[in-house]
Amino acid sequence: MTLQTVADKVGVSRMTVSNAFSRPDQLSDELRKKILAAAGELGYWGPDPSARALARGRTGAVGVMLTDSLEYAFTDQYATDVMAAITSELAPTGLALTLLTAVSPSESLAARDLPLDGAMVLACSDSSESIDWLRRRRLPMVFVDQEPDTDVTSVNIDELGGARAAAEHVVQLGHTRIAVVTTHQAEPLGPMPVEALAHATQTTRTRTMGWIDVLAEHGISPIVMNAVRPNEESGAAIAEQLLDVDGDRVTAILCFSDTIASGVLRTARRLGIDVPGDLSVVGYDDMRFSATTTPPLTTVHQDVEGKGRTAVALLKQLIDNKAAGEELEPVHVVLPTHLVVRESTAPVRSLAR
Repeated sequence: MTLQTVADKVGVSRMTVSNAFSRPDQLSDELRKKILAAAGELGYWGPDPSARALARGRTGAVGVMLTDSLEYAFTDQYATDVMAAITSELAPTGLALTLLTAVSPSESLAARDLPLDGAMVLACSDSSESIDWLRRRRLPMVFVDQEPDTDVTSVNIDELGGARAAAEHVVQLGHTRIAVVTTHQAEPLGPMPVEALAHATQTTRTRTMGWIDVLAEHGISPIVMNAVRPNEESGAAIAEQLLDVDGDRVTAILCFSDTIASGVLRTARRLGIDVPGDLSVVGYDDMRFSATTTPPLTTVHQDVEGKGRTAVALLKQLIDNKAAGEELEPVHVVLPTHLVVRESTAPVRSLAR
């Protein structure tokens, strides 16, 4: 069944039938309804999407590559907020969204095989084979939460500034026994050597070294712990190792994310440890729930929605310019961060008396 079959039945040209499916504004409502009705009777449901994409040179889809399994996009609060901003910005463009993962098995790489007009790469390992395939395809691409590359447009936040502000805050409160809880999927849950950060994502590496460097400036060597994944369960498990001990325990914990910090708060409550009286806890991201935890969480604010919107706007511009035969110079956007002090941090107990 083809366009010509429908055209012959209605008595119009193939182009007119094509317009009925893809450019309805070119036809009267009466003629379009007549064509669609005839197509339905013949069992023709429109031009083949692959052939249409080939003819246009556009697929109508952009990819978002995640560092984790696709489940991450629907279960992690940070990821869901970023994806909400991305989909909201994409909606009026008519572009569809395709989720990719950087952990696909090499024999079925989505980044290699799926038709895309462009892609956003969200907090993936710099050594990912999937990123290499996107580069080889010369797709318009925007890095989000990635190490800036001179050849790729990127959107980041001031990770270092935010981390340094958080570390400086607990130091000024008098804390010296401090733990930092980061996330590195290639390392096991628990204590982690700083050297392992060399192979972590840009966000993990920069955020964690921001804490460590400030603490070192004050002569403090923190305990470095790896939660593996930025979720509440991992935070609770790490807090168990840090807090359920005999003798001196840490009095402040700097957390990679608000969800990890929420898990730390949960374990502290279970162990009867007062926050902030006996333990100060700092998160990162300033998710919506951080103002309603018990106690409300001190955290580093970033504009998650602004990050998603900016990434889509830049990618759309790259796609449009490529279609017009023009090439844009890569741009590198860095969005600000700032510390939000709430009730989960306080002066160390000996100074509070």
